Amino acid sequence: MESVTIDTVTGTETTNGYSCITPGTPNAVTPEGEPVVITVTRSDFAELPVQPLSAHAGPDEGWLPVNMVNVLYADPTTQTLDTELLGVPVQVRAIPIGYHWDLGDGNTLTTKKPGQPFPSEQVSATYTQEGWYDITLTTTFAGQFSVNGGEWQDIDGTIEIASDPVPLFSKSLESRLVNPDVPVDEEADPWIPARTPDTEGPRDPAATHREL
Repeated sequence: MESVTIDTVTGTETTNGYSCITPGTPNAVTPEGEPVVITVTRSDFAELPVQPLSAHAGPDEGWLPVNMVNVLYADPTTQTLDTELLGVPVQVRAIPIGYHWDLGDGNTLTTKKPGQPFPSEQVSATYTQEGWYDITLTTTFAGQFSVNGGEWQDIDGTIEIASDPVPLFSKSLESRLVNPDVPVDEEADPWIPARTPDTEGPRDPAATHREL
């Protein structure tokens, strides 16, 4: 019988020639009785609700001293999503394989390692300036799909999902970002200023991109 592959996004049909269908093989059949090989494309993968990873940066307190190691890590969870194509149940796995960190000061870092919590410094960086920064993780996911409980097959291509930014204050222990006209209550230690345009961290003049 003639085998046809259908791109479920564009509706494009590709004829693959004639083939035999083994009983129990997960396929759909057209109204004309022709078998349809169900596949998941990168476009299909990108349309699925893959969730961003939980990104972590710096100490839990939300600040760290200038030039102190900023530990970066993510929770590398593989996600399994259920969908349906042409009336046939399909499962898709989203597997994290790459991590791109934007430190917010012009420095970026790309690695295949998810990193680990402190005291590990497997994936880390430092700030040279005082101020508030947003740290953003973008994760690259590879995909696999299984049709109707069949074997897992690789999806051609990857997708990228950005996590919510993690705000972090880089604190100089030798200076204060303050308005001299407003009294500062520093009874609680450490003192961290409110986030305003004046307390945003500057760009690192020596910013680079690193790969681990």
